[in-house]
Amino acid sequence: MKPADWYFDFISPFAYLQSEVLGRFDGKLAIRPLPVLFAGLLRHWGQKGPAEMATKRRFTYRQVQWLAEKNGIPFRFPPQHPFNPVRALRAAVALGSSLEAIHEIFRFIWGEGRDPNDPAEWAELARRLNAPDLDARCNAPEVKSRLLQHGEQALAAGVFGVPTLAIDGELFWGFDATGMALDYLADPALFGRGEYPRIASLPVGAVRKEAT
Repeated sequence: MKPADWYFDFISPFAYLQSEVLGRFDGKLAIRPLPVLFAGLLRHWGQKGPAEMATKRRFTYRQVQWLAEKNGIPFRFPPQHPFNPVRALRAAVALGSSLEAIHEIFRFIWGEGRDPNDPAEWAELARRLNAPDLDARCNAPEVKSRLLQHGEQALAAGVFGVPTLAIDGELFWGFDATGMALDYLADPALFGRGEYPRIASLPVGAVRKEAT
């Protein structure tokens, strides 16, 4: 099986949706989950998140709700969004970034619509994760450092959003790129044929001025 890095942040409902269909890669990919802070990617690339633009926020929330219903994935928005995902990300790292723990956290937030930053809810999540010492583990310097390292690794790989599957140096961004990644695995020469080589080196015709 090919190795693949899967970059995600619990703040992203699209990452949750993709987490629920990772089974499509069974027998095809050896996936290494890498929690990253989406805000750090946005900061690096000079982008706004979809929830930071009012009309895009409305569309995005509708779209993800529709996608969940279309794909039969249990889904409920948490009480507020965006929320601070850092503690949940550190929890995943502290628990070895295991898919079992990641699924539990994702389903708690997005399957049930729970708030991971509410003290009572956090205590319940820790109970489900069988980690009564979760706070202490999340605050360990090595956990904080590892999360930062994941972000640096993501940027070095060119990752600009979540979720992203990195396979053979190719980046597949978003829940809707799941099928694209599967097609690539079935035919690794796919992007070397037809129009793909031409569009890969298409010249830039105009450059937008930086806002002042």
